Amino acid sequence: MVEYQSPHLDAVFHALSDPTRRAILHRLSAGKHSVSQLAEPFDMSLAGASKHVKVLEAAGLVSRHVEGRTHYCRLEAARLAEAQAWFRYYERFWSDRLDALQNILEAEDRQKPPAEKG
Repeated sequence: MVEYQSPHLDAVFHALSDPTRRAILHRLSAGKHSVSQLAEPFDMSLAGASKHVKVLEAAGLVSRHVEGRTHYCRLEAARLAEAQAWFRYYERFWSDRLDALQNILEAEDRQKPPAEKG
């Protein structure tokens, strides 16, 4: 069963709520990047990018390691899988509801006289 009261899940959804952090994750999906590389397309300071990375790290979505003075980040997809499992649980709910609606609409179509069908 999918946990709905998980601090990990709360942190993931908080991290994903920001478009800049989502874009950072997208960039990291191609491989590791330095924090300064992550900051470049957003015209933000290194400190600003580092704050976003810290939120992603706290959510378990990113890991950081240091080589000399450069901080490199890497995507950690396991927490995204937890969020995906949460969505999948509710996807079944909506799929069931949409299937029921489709059955109702098809039943109504079968009851219409041929002239009304279009």
